[in-house]
Amino acid sequence: MLLDYSEESAINKYKLMSDTVVPRPIAWIVTQENGVINAAPFSYFIPLSSSPATVIVSIGHKEDGSQKDSLSNILKNKKATICFVNKNNVKQAALSATSLGNNESEIEKYEIEVNEVLEDYPPMISSSQSALFCDYYSTVELPGKTVPIILEIKKQYIQDDRIDERYHINVDNIGRVGAKFKAMVDL
Repeated sequence: MLLDYSEESAINKYKLMSDTVVPRPIAWIVTQENGVINAAPFSYFIPLSSSPATVIVSIGHKEDGSQKDSLSNILKNKKATICFVNKNNVKQAALSATSLGNNESEIEKYEIEVNEVLEDYPPMISSSQSALFCDYYSTVELPGKTVPIILEIKKQYIQDDRIDERYHINVDNIGRVGAKFKAMVDL
């Protein structure tokens, strides 16, 4: 079967891409505005370059067409903390995917513990084994309902027992395969 993307609906293209490009990392993007900590899980992001160290994330809009809080906060404050989801916090990540008002915090509503690691960045999810502290780099202009944002990694937190002397990382991150969460396994 050969599928022509110009003939497919937006939802079918999303399903095709998200079920084919697997596994996709899943992580909270933590932002902050007016004292409200926003923690939204994303699976449409991936490393872009190691020099400069960047990731790209596509952020959609709310049903009413307004910017999601993550997008609005990143564009305004130029900071984000990406906290990887693992088997110990995947249920909290799924809960925090619900849409809340911009004055409501997923952190408070779902009792997600956070740590202030760097004062210039939003806090990190305490149960994350690794987190990326990022600055806004640029926006990729594309038509459609999502906005690709490039974030530059400035610092990374890794639990001490998760990194060896050769910089090999061993984390229990959860990925997304289609609509399902999957644990990464060694082969």
